Amino acid sequence: MHYTTEQGYGPLPFDPFKAIVAPRPIGWISTLNKDGVPNLGPYSFFSAISSRPNMIGFTSDTLKHSARNAMESGEFVFNLSTVDLLHEMNKSSEEVEDGVNEFELAGLEAAPSRVVKPPRVAAAVAALECKTTFSQALLDLDGKETGGYQIIGQVVATYIDDRLIKDGRFDTAAARPLGRCGYRDYAGVESVFELLRPTDPGKVIR
Repeated sequence: MHYTTEQGYGPLPFDPFKAIVAPRPIGWISTLNKDGVPNLGPYSFFSAISSRPNMIGFTSDTLKHSARNAMESGEFVFNLSTVDLLHEMNKSSEEVEDGVNEFELAGLEAAPSRVVKPPRVAAAVAALECKTTFSQALLDLDGKETGGYQIIGQVVATYIDDRLIKDGRFDTAAARPLGRCGYRDYAGVESVFELLRPTDPGKVIR
Protein backbone atom coordinates (compact mmCIF):
# COMPACT_ATOMS: atom_id res chain seq x y z
CA MET A 1 0.00 0.00 0.00
CA HIS A 2 1.30 3.46 -0.88
CA TYR A 3 -0.65 6.69 -1.08
CA THR A 4 -0.10 10.45 -1.03
CA THR A 5 -1.67 12.97 1.30
CA GLU A 6 -3.83 14.19 -1.59
CA GLN A 7 -5.39 10.71 -1.69
CA GLY A 8 -6.52 10.90 1.91
CA TYR A 9 -5.90 7.57 3.69
CA GLY A 10 -5.95 5.51 0.51
CA PRO A 11 -8.27 2.51 1.01
CA LEU A 12 -8.11 2.80 4.82
CA PRO A 13 -11.16 4.00 6.79
CA PHE A 14 -9.01 5.84 9.37
CA ASP A 15 -5.75 7.80 9.26
CA PRO A 16 -2.96 5.45 10.47
CA PHE A 17 -0.51 8.30 11.20
CA LYS A 18 -0.79 8.16 14.99
CA ALA A 19 -0.62 4.37 14.99
CA ILE A 20 2.60 4.43 12.96
CA VAL A 21 4.31 7.10 15.08
CA ALA A 22 3.82 5.14 18.29
CA PRO A 23 4.04 4.68 21.15
CA ARG A 24 4.35 8.34 22.09
CA PRO A 25 4.99 9.57 25.65
CA ILE A 26 2.01 11.39 27.12
CA GLY A 27 2.70 14.96 28.15
CA TRP A 28 0.50 15.29 31.24
CA ILE A 29 0.85 19.04 31.64
CA SER A 30 -0.14 21.09 34.66
CA THR A 31 -0.33 24.88 34.54
CA LEU A 32 -2.00 27.84 36.21
CA ASN A 33 -4.40 30.13 34.38
CA LYS A 34 -4.30 33.91 34.72
CA ASP A 35 -6.48 33.68 37.85
CA GLY A 36 -4.19 31.13 39.48
CA VAL A 37 -6.55 28.17 38.98
CA PRO A 38 -4.71 24.87 38.31
CA ASN A 39 -5.19 23.19 34.95
CA LEU A 40 -4.21 19.64 33.99
CA GLY A 41 -4.36 18.03 30.57
CA PRO A 42 -2.71 15.17 28.61
CA TYR A 43 -0.98 15.78 25.25
CA SER A 44 -0.03 12.88 23.02
CA PHE A 45 2.27 14.98 20.83
CA PHE A 46 5.03 15.30 23.40
CA SER A 47 8.68 14.36 23.76
CA ALA A 48 12.09 15.19 25.18
CA ILE A 49 13.89 17.36 22.63
CA SER A 50 17.24 18.18 24.25
CA SER A 51 19.55 17.00 27.03
CA ARG A 52 21.99 19.95 26.97
CA PRO A 53 20.10 21.46 28.71
CA ASN A 54 17.16 19.17 29.47
CA MET A 55 14.20 20.42 27.44
CA ILE A 56 10.80 19.00 26.58
CA GLY A 57 8.11 20.07 24.16
CA PHE A 58 4.45 19.49 23.39
CA THR A 59 2.05 20.60 20.71
CA SER A 60 -1.64 21.39 20.84
CA ASP A 61 -3.90 21.06 17.79
CA THR A 62 -5.72 24.18 19.00
CA LEU A 63 -4.86 26.76 21.63
CA LYS A 64 -6.15 24.69 24.53
CA HIS A 65 -5.97 25.81 28.15
CA SER A 66 -2.68 24.13 29.07
CA ALA A 67 -0.90 25.42 25.98
CA ARG A 68 -2.18 28.96 26.43
CA ASN A 69 -1.33 28.97 30.14
CA ALA A 70 2.21 27.72 29.47
CA MET A 71 2.69 30.47 26.91
CA GLU A 72 1.19 33.26 29.02
CA SER A 73 2.65 32.33 32.42
CA GLY A 74 5.96 30.98 31.12
CA GLU A 75 5.76 27.87 33.31
CA PHE A 76 4.42 24.33 33.24
CA VAL A 77 4.99 20.92 34.83
CA PHE A 78 5.23 17.56 33.08
CA ASN A 79 3.76 14.78 35.24
CA LEU A 80 4.64 11.20 34.33
CA SER A 81 1.48 9.39 33.27
CA THR A 82 1.61 5.73 34.31
CA VAL A 83 -0.59 2.65 34.14
CA ASP A 84 -1.65 3.19 37.75
CA LEU A 85 -3.01 6.64 36.82
CA LEU A 86 -4.57 5.65 33.50
CA HIS A 87 -8.15 6.55 34.42
CA GLU A 88 -7.23 9.79 36.16
CA MET A 89 -5.20 10.86 33.12
CA ASN A 90 -8.13 10.04 30.85
CA LYS A 91 -10.56 11.94 33.06
CA SER A 92 -8.35 15.04 32.90
CA SER A 93 -8.70 15.04 29.10
CA GLU A 94 -12.36 16.03 29.39
CA GLU A 95 -13.13 19.28 27.57
CA VAL A 96 -14.28 21.77 30.19
CA GLU A 97 -14.45 25.53 30.49
CA ASP A 98 -11.45 27.57 31.52
CA GLY A 99 -11.30 27.84 35.30
CA VAL A 100 -12.34 24.24 35.95
CA ASN A 101 -9.73 22.55 38.12
CA GLU A 102 -8.94 19.20 36.44
CA PHE A 103 -7.07 18.01 39.53
CA GLU A 104 -10.38 18.06 41.37
CA LEU A 105 -12.27 16.75 38.34
CA ALA A 106 -10.02 13.68 38.19
CA GLY A 107 -9.88 13.19 41.96
CA LEU A 108 -6.16 13.98 42.13
CA GLU A 109 -4.23 15.65 44.90
CA ALA A 110 -1.95 18.51 43.89
CA ALA A 111 1.51 18.94 45.42
CA PRO A 112 3.56 22.15 45.39
CA SER A 113 6.43 22.42 42.94
CA ARG A 114 9.92 23.46 44.06
CA VAL A 115 10.74 26.22 41.52
CA VAL A 116 7.66 26.98 39.40
CA LYS A 117 4.18 28.00 40.50
CA PRO A 118 2.04 25.30 38.83
CA PRO A 119 1.56 22.28 41.11
CA ARG A 120 2.45 18.72 40.20
CA VAL A 121 0.28 15.60 40.47
CA ALA A 122 1.07 14.26 43.93
CA ALA A 123 0.49 10.65 42.86
CA ALA A 124 2.81 10.88 39.85
CA VAL A 125 6.10 9.09 40.50
CA ALA A 126 8.06 11.70 38.54
CA ALA A 127 7.58 15.29 37.42
CA LEU A 128 9.62 17.88 35.55
CA GLU A 129 9.18 21.55 36.39
CA CYS A 130 9.73 23.71 33.31
CA LYS A 131 10.14 27.31 32.25
CA THR A 132 8.77 28.04 28.79
CA THR A 133 11.58 29.03 26.44
CA PHE A 134 9.85 28.99 23.07
CA SER A 135 6.38 28.87 21.55
CA GLN A 136 5.05 29.29 18.05
CA ALA A 137 2.06 28.74 15.81
CA LEU A 138 2.46 25.75 13.49
CA LEU A 139 2.52 26.47 9.75
CA ASP A 140 1.75 24.15 6.85
CA LEU A 141 3.63 23.89 3.53
CA ASP A 142 1.85 26.99 2.24
CA GLY A 143 2.90 29.03 5.25
CA LYS A 144 -0.64 29.10 6.64
CA GLU A 145 -1.32 28.67 10.34
CA THR A 146 -2.79 25.27 11.15
CA GLY A 147 -4.38 26.35 14.42
CA GLY A 148 -1.83 24.29 16.35
CA TYR A 149 0.90 25.52 18.66
CA GLN A 150 4.24 24.17 19.84
CA ILE A 151 5.55 24.91 23.35
CA ILE A 152 9.08 24.14 24.53
CA GLY A 153 10.29 24.33 28.10
CA GLN A 154 13.58 23.92 29.91
CA VAL A 155 13.61 21.69 32.98
CA VAL A 156 14.48 23.66 36.11
CA ALA A 157 13.61 21.06 38.77
CA THR A 158 12.93 17.32 38.89
CA TYR A 159 10.81 15.28 41.28
CA ILE A 160 11.21 11.50 41.61
CA ASP A 161 9.53 9.17 44.08
CA ASP A 162 12.44 7.60 46.00
CA ARG A 163 10.93 4.14 45.51
CA LEU A 164 11.71 4.37 41.79
CA ILE A 165 15.46 4.89 42.28
CA LYS A 166 17.34 1.58 41.88
CA ASP A 167 21.15 1.55 41.95
CA GLY A 168 21.22 5.25 41.19
CA ARG A 169 18.91 4.95 38.16
CA PHE A 170 15.25 5.71 37.56
CA ASP A 171 13.46 2.34 37.21
CA THR A 172 11.36 2.92 34.11
CA ALA A 173 9.84 -0.57 34.06
CA ALA A 174 8.73 -0.29 37.70
CA ALA A 175 7.15 3.10 36.98
CA ARG A 176 5.14 1.62 34.08
CA PRO A 177 4.80 4.77 31.93
CA LEU A 178 1.92 5.04 29.52
CA GLY A 179 2.38 5.53 25.79
CA ARG A 180 -0.24 6.77 23.36
CA CYS A 181 -0.73 4.81 20.18
CA GLY A 182 -3.22 5.28 17.36
CA TYR A 183 -7.01 5.42 17.53
CA ARG A 184 -7.95 4.87 21.23
CA ASP A 185 -5.02 2.54 21.94
CA TYR A 186 -2.44 2.86 24.71
CA ALA A 187 0.66 0.93 25.71
CA GLY A 188 2.26 0.39 29.10
CA VAL A 189 6.01 -0.06 29.56
CA GLU A 190 6.35 -3.26 31.60
CA SER A 191 9.96 -4.20 30.79
CA VAL A 192 13.12 -2.70 29.35
CA PHE A 193 16.34 -4.10 27.91
CA GLU A 194 19.83 -2.71 27.48
CA LEU A 195 21.56 -2.35 24.12
CA LEU A 196 25.07 -0.94 24.14
CA ARG A 197 26.45 1.27 21.39
CA PRO A 198 29.44 0.13 19.35
CA THR A 199 31.34 3.16 20.67
CA ASP A 200 30.77 2.37 24.35
CA PRO A 201 34.27 2.04 25.85
CA GLY A 202 35.38 -1.35 27.13
CA LYS A 203 32.24 -3.10 25.93
CA VAL A 204 31.88 -6.05 23.63
CA ILE A 205 28.86 -5.82 21.33
CA ARG A 206 27.45 -9.09 20.05
